[in-house]
Amino acid sequence: MNIMEKNPQKNKMRILHTADLHLREHEDERWKTLESLIQTAKEKKVDIFAVSGDLFDKGVDAEKLRPRIRQVLSHNPFKIVIIAGNHDRKSFQKGLDFGKNVEVMTGLQSPVEWEGIKIWGMPFEPLQGEELLRKLRAWGRKLSPECANILLFHGELLDVFFTHKDFGDEEEERYMPVKLSYFDGLPLDYVLGGHFHSNFDIRRLSNRGYFVYSGSPVSITQRELGQRKVNLFELGKPPTEFLLDTPHFEKVEIEFDPFREKSPLKTVEERLRSLHSKAKVILEISGFINGEAIGLTETQLREEIEKRVQEKCVGIPQFKFRDIRMILEEDLFRHFEKRLEKEGLEEKEKKQMRDIAIQAMMKAKE
Repeated sequence: MNIMEKNPQKNKMRILHTADLHLREHEDERWKTLESLIQTAKEKKVDIFAVSGDLFDKGVDAEKLRPRIRQVLSHNPFKIVIIAGNHDRKSFQKGLDFGKNVEVMTGLQSPVEWEGIKIWGMPFEPLQGEELLRKLRAWGRKLSPECANILLFHGELLDVFFTHKDFGDEEEERYMPVKLSYFDGLPLDYVLGGHFHSNFDIRRLSNRGYFVYSGSPVSITQRELGQRKVNLFELGKPPTEFLLDTPHFEKVEIEFDPFREKSPLKTVEERLRSLHSKAKVILEISGFINGEAIGLTETQLREEIEKRVQEKCVGIPQFKFRDIRMILEEDLFRHFEKRLEKEGLEEKEKKQMRDIAIQAMMKAKE
């Protein structure tokens, strides 16, 4: 039985799934990202807004922000469901108010029922292995295949190769690790995951349901590269990545080539101009320049680049390029270049051969 057959009366239900905002301060970029997500949910006319853990970075942040977050989460035309993650696991004590029409799910005891579906919450606990598997199996006996079942989960999926950088600034330990096989035999349509920051990622369950990480909707660390996303989907259809206009880091690597470009400065400007307006750039520039041809020394070029990128870059750009004007003027290299042109090689092959020759000649001068 598919989801449409289970829920014919509500087969257009829309869900926005996100996680790992790690809120710290009112009105900072993470807070504004939450406001942006709420606005997106309104524009897309979603029915459910799901947060799969780590809404707050720490318990003290939740205490500080709770009065304000009620204003953001209340009086929206959709239901909001939240579970705790490993960062905010003690922030959702019974009786605390996070807003009207907000459901904080503190365990697997009972679901939130909404328009023919059941939404279950599995907040983070320090569980592993057999203990975790037994808990899932015991809970599975409560599930009915006659309705759509959605699980909010915060932890690690071991079937996918992750490194700890994919989870933000976590220590070297396991956080409620599961395998896809743990869900075998359970009538689950979606497992909406949190804890994995880096990318949007989908896996199929054995019953043809979906396990999906949305990734963080704003870059929390410089390891989370690229435009951020949420999972915005229609019940009964695959999870779908939705691009956000939120702050994020981009690593930009530029390699100067004196044989292909006349203006290294223009190359840098064009590359940065092509990026998203909210991208924060981690810049690394390598390769070679002909200082005489461009009329700039290494120092002058670095200074000119720094002027142009200072508003866009985070940290100090890595400058690894070198001026090879002396080598380019040598008779030996000019002879090599003439022979290279006669070989009729592809540009990629020419570049490889030039790089080898330049490196060899630089080594010989040491």
